[in-house]
Amino acid sequence: MNTTITPSPWIKIFQPISQPTLRLFCFHPSASGASLFRLWGKYLPSNIEVCAIQLPGRETRIKEPLITKWDNLLPPLTQALKPLIIEYPFVFFGHSLGAAVCFEVAHQLRMKKLPTPKCLFISGRYAPHIPIDNPVHQKSDQVLMSKFRDYGGTPEAVLQNRDLIELFLPILRADLTLHETYIESGEPPFQFPIVSFRGKNDGELNHEELFEWSHHTLGSFDLHEFPGGHMFFQKEPKTLIETILKFL
Repeated sequence: MNTTITPSPWIKIFQPISQPTLRLFCFHPSASGASLFRLWGKYLPSNIEVCAIQLPGRETRIKEPLITKWDNLLPPLTQALKPLIIEYPFVFFGHSLGAAVCFEVAHQLRMKKLPTPKCLFISGRYAPHIPIDNPVHQKSDQVLMSKFRDYGGTPEAVLQNRDLIELFLPILRADLTLHETYIESGEPPFQFPIVSFRGKNDGELNHEELFEWSHHTLGSFDLHEFPGGHMFFQKEPKTLIETILKFL
């Protein structure tokens, strides 16, 4: 990483590279954080730098207010990305909420006539023009926890820990508010390719809903399915990363 760039709380680089030829920006899902991508670098060539997005209100930004409105999210995040995207080519990977975030950030970059990603990797989310079904962000804590349990990937011991849940629930509710109040900006399709992923047992979306992302690019579109549920790559990201590398 260029040492003249001032570090931003929005972007966590766990394994900086002095002169990468490509940056992979990773956008985390609801109730998660940049640490989800902490180990991705070990599966990548030494010329690719992983830059993990960190939304406020969690992990290294735990003391900052959570964000529940898109107008409060996109401008500062886009501004934070600017110094890193003008240095080297880059791609975006976003899972679930992160898929919607990186999609809209890409629109922001295009509108501002800034560099755009060479490819958009979308995971675990139906296409942006599909309306939300059965929103839960305003429902009880019990309903929220049931929703999160359905996502999978979190040990039951954690889900039964009252102290952890009290810390975690506001983050989940804020992130689901963002996710479920998202309205597509209606911008024209991108020129760059879109590659979409899902776990075969993901109850959050089906093959057809994922394929609908093809309407948002004039470039190539690919769809890949992996064993597992909504968080299919959490414990073992290697297979997903190997697939991503085929498009870089």
